[in-house]
Amino acid sequence: MDIRRRNNVSVIGREDGPALVLAHGFGCDQNLWRLVAPALAEEFRVVLFDYVGAGGSDLSAWDPERYSTLDGYAEDVLDVCRELGLRDAVFVGHSVSAMAGVVAAAREPGRFGRLVLLTPSPRYIDDDGYRGGFSKEDIDELLESLDANYLGWSGVMAPVIMGVPDRPELGEELTNAFCRTDPDIARVFARTTFLSDSRDDLAGVAVPTLVVECAEDVIAPREVGAYVHAAIRGSRLVTLDATGHCPQLSAPEATVEAIRSFLRDGER
Repeated sequence: MDIRRRNNVSVIGREDGPALVLAHGFGCDQNLWRLVAPALAEEFRVVLFDYVGAGGSDLSAWDPERYSTLDGYAEDVLDVCRELGLRDAVFVGHSVSAMAGVVAAAREPGRFGRLVLLTPSPRYIDDDGYRGGFSKEDIDELLESLDANYLGWSGVMAPVIMGVPDRPELGEELTNAFCRTDPDIARVFARTTFLSDSRDDLAGVAVPTLVVECAEDVIAPREVGAYVHAAIRGSRLVTLDATGHCPQLSAPEATVEAIRSFLRDGER
């Protein structure tokens, strides 16, 4: 199988630089890294890809059973790393991809030397002693609305997820990204995202990890960032002076600086 074509893999930046893999979240594709990838490419060999079912990936390779759990997305990450022969790379995962990266790093530890978890959430549904930001009823309603009218759901939810009403063009960009996704594929990915519980996986993270949260984020509130930070031994938590769930678009300079600072500290 041609993994580069299947996952629409592209590599930019310094050929001799450390490898840095950027993994997008639900309803998105690699284009959502467009404001941070060029800056990171000045120092790193930046790997961009689309999960099967997203962006320019090979839609014929999509399998609802494989992608009904985070394991399927973690396998996409590992397939790309195997194809490129990556070892000791830096993994940057946005939103649900943060947890896919945690799974991938546990499965093949030598692939990643560092993790950057950008607005991560190991569980979106509240539980005893845990605030994920949503009740079970909230998520049921969200998924029912998505099932009934995916395009309408996208138009309503994408600006909420983006979280910067004073910059409506960003909400529109995320809406368009959602709307480019096949509704049947989006339904499966949404359930994988919003019904997953990866809390137990966090204790197994064995590489230096940066947790990046926004000051205000309705999808992953700050209680979630604090939980992830506490659960991953030795991790670093950075709170960006930004709102919304997609700081790579709403606060790209701050996002790049947080990543660079974390990686530079590791070189000392």
